Amino acid sequence: MTTLTSANSVLTLGVGLVFPVPQKIEGYATDDAFAFDAVQPAQAVMGVDGDMSAGYTPQPVIQTITLQADSASKFIFEGWIAAMKTAREVFYANGSLAIPSIERKYTLQRGVLTQAPPVPTARAILQPMTFQITWQNVSPSLV
Repeated sequence: MTTLTSANSVLTLGVGLVFPVPQKIEGYATDDAFAFDAVQPAQAVMGVDGDMSAGYTPQPVIQTITLQADSASKFIFEGWIAAMKTAREVFYANGSLAIPSIERKYTLQRGVLTQAPPVPTARAILQPMTFQITWQNVSPSLV
């Protein structure tokens, strides 16, 4: 491990029958590429007698992907949305994320596109677009 760069990370997504061959995501925004929300893997409660009880609770994992307005990878999300609108069904994705700088790879399973802007925001220049995928499971492993 020599740096903490995210510049050499590789995110690929395959979407059911829409993109059955995983596609590499490219054209990230300058300051934001991807982020994962924290999950709450357990719930804890305290009884009136001071004894705590806790239990594991499965949680979906929300990933945010931010692309430049001119990213070639926008077509993946646009195609995904178009397929859902046409079929009036959800299409699930699977993916992988490799981050060589920390020697980690993550498997992304059963994701649903849950947020997508229809067009980029227009300011002096077109602004980055943020997409969210809600994953059933994200599992780390050594590269």
